[in-house]
Amino acid sequence: MHSARTLALAAGLALATGAAAQQMAVAQLINPEGQKVGIATLTQGQDGLTLMVHVRGLAPGLHALHLHSVGKAEAPDFKSAGPHFNPYHKQHGTKNPHGPHAGDLPNLLVDADSVGTAVVKASQVTLGQGVNSLFDTDGSTVVIHEKVDDDNVQADSTNTAGNAGKRLACGVIEWLK
Repeated sequence: MHSARTLALAAGLALATGAAAQQMAVAQLINPEGQKVGIATLTQGQDGLTLMVHVRGLAPGLHALHLHSVGKAEAPDFKSAGPHFNPYHKQHGTKNPHGPHAGDLPNLLVDADSVGTAVVKASQVTLGQGVNSLFDTDGSTVVIHEKVDDDNVQADSTNTAGNAGKRLACGVIEWLK
C-alpha cells in the first residue's frame, strides 16, 4: 500500500514538473531476510536527479543512505552491492574537503514507528549516459546502513563508508516499467 502511494507520489511529481523531460527508475528495498521493507524512486529531471525513499520496519534513528556501485542485492549482507558509487575517485563524506563520493547522500531518519521517508537531490549522478550514470555496465543499488554516516569530517582517507555499520536494506536500481 505504501509502495503504491510512494510510486503515485513520484508519478505525480514527474507530471507536475514536466514528465516528457523525465526518466524514472525504482529500487525495491529488501532486508537481510529477503523481505521487502521499502522502495526508492529515482526521477531524472532537467534540474538533476531526485531520490524518494520510503521504508518500514527499520530501527528508529538516523541511518546512512548511499548509492552503491554494483547492481546486485544479495542477502544477507549485501556486500554484492560493492562500495559507494564513486566515478570521480573522491574520498568519502559530504563534509570531506576531498569528497564526496557521488553516492554519498544525507542520512535517513526513521521515526519511532519505524517508518522513514526522505526526498534527496543527488546532483553528482544521472539516470542518463556518462561516467556518472547509475546504469553503467554493472548497474547500481540503493543501500541503507545500520548506523548514521559520520560524513568523514576528519577527511580520513581510510574511512571509505562513513563508519555506518552493516547494510540493513538494499535494492537494485531498475527502470520503472
